[in-house]
Amino acid sequence: MRLQVFLSKAGIVSRRAAADIIKSGKVTLNNKKIFEPSYKVIPEKDIVSLNNKRVLPRERLYVILNKPKGVTTTKKDRFAAKVIIDLLPRGLRHLNPAGRLDKDTQGLILLTNDGDLINKITHPRFNVDKEYDVTLDRQLLSRDKARIEKGIELDGKYTAPCSISLKKNKKVEITLHEGRKRQVRRMFAASGYRVLELKRIKEGSLSLEGLEEGKWRYLTEREVTQIGGIL
Repeated sequence: MRLQVFLSKAGIVSRRAAADIIKSGKVTLNNKKIFEPSYKVIPEKDIVSLNNKRVLPRERLYVILNKPKGVTTTKKDRFAAKVIIDLLPRGLRHLNPAGRLDKDTQGLILLTNDGDLINKITHPRFNVDKEYDVTLDRQLLSRDKARIEKGIELDGKYTAPCSISLKKNKKVEITLHEGRKRQVRRMFAASGYRVLELKRIKEGSLSLEGLEEGKWRYLTEREVTQIGGIL
């Protein structure tokens, strides 16, 4: 196994971040500094350390959580009233969120110690669909719907194509695979609409169905297999 992959599977960091850490000289293999991310490791035999602390393989855990409004998607924030890991039992607070939902957005978020999976969910090139329920301040016009679906310019770069379904009472469903900061809100704002409520209801093959707001659950074996194959 490559050293970079070992650190990722141990739940320390993502695979991309692991490469930078190794190159910085913070990782040793059998008390020898290693600077090459692809250096081969035998997990059952070799001793890997990060900043002089041994890194052990860790059981992979996957948790889905229905985030309420007002909760910040980070593990530490001294200015936040509540962070996302406050909703988990102490034994799961080492898990990392796969991506972010802003403070005023509700819905599905996956937490795990599987760095490879986090990378796949958050990186646009893997095209993981994310579906949101959106309540706007007024009914979405057809011409604006087509414009948003085609792509909106944000920060000098157009968003990737997305799909929108019109619902009743100023509600829409939007599906996209990008994850820019406050992207859904900004896409509608660029067309003259204000998002009143925003909730992520699906991510890849995962769904919030049956999970109450503020609650969490482990993924089933079937769900773990599905996300491993789809993402």
